[in-house]
Amino acid sequence: MKIALTIAGSDSSAGAGIQADIKTMTLNGVYAESAITALTAQNTTGVYDILESSPEFLKAQLDAIFDDIYPDSVKIGMVSSKALIEVIADCLKERKTKNIVVDPVMVATSGSKLLLDDSIETLMQKLLPLADLLTPNIPEAEILSGIEIKSIDDMEEAAKIISEKFSCKTLIKGGHKLNDANDYLYSEGKGVWFKGERIDNPNTHGTGCTLSSAIAANLSKGFSMEEAIKMAKDFLSAALKDGLNLGKGSGPMNHAFDIKDKYKKLGENR
Repeated sequence: MKIALTIAGSDSSAGAGIQADIKTMTLNGVYAESAITALTAQNTTGVYDILESSPEFLKAQLDAIFDDIYPDSVKIGMVSSKALIEVIADCLKERKTKNIVVDPVMVATSGSKLLLDDSIETLMQKLLPLADLLTPNIPEAEILSGIEIKSIDDMEEAAKIISEKFSCKTLIKGGHKLNDANDYLYSEGKGVWFKGERIDNPNTHGTGCTLSSAIAANLSKGFSMEEAIKMAKDFLSAALKDGLNLGKGSGPMNHAFDIKDKYKKLGENR
């Protein structure tokens, strides 16, 4: 069995973050490991408190993982401080890690920055150049590229700028009222669009975490980047189409939509 590691924050309501990553990786057929950068008190209505891991404890988690069950791919999500970014970057370089997918969680859905400027600078200098793939949303891509994204052409230009700036493949995620969930990948001088379906489901908590984790899982299994992205988008769409409706706000999707074994069926009609 292939191994995928997620380095991210914990979501107590389990719709995003570490919990969504583990569910996604497991349902995509790989063994999931985790290193937690922060604990969050959150639910479908918002984030109410954050307890960040110390750099020493994050390093201890990563050393324990790499010394025993070495991952075939790594997904990196929420990393909220300069010191934690440096710990992760040092580990990835030292351990010669492959198939690194970075979901640069920098901007909240509301548009508020989630990282201080010095943390963003450290992220761009030390971590992003180690990535095989970056998966920014449009507000994050604007920060990374330095241009406004108001059109399809802007998405293509921003992806090219980011890819060349950090020497990695870049997948800019659509949405944000710009298109119908179409994503654009730029790599080594060429770009490709991945068409997506706009699904009528307001419960989209954790979609970015899920997409990047599914891509990492697929890369660990040996798929090409384009294959990994296409399969990940199909998985995400199916999870959204399942129509799970939990909580008072923007709820989680059903990562386990495809489970059909006897343990799931036990008690279904109770």
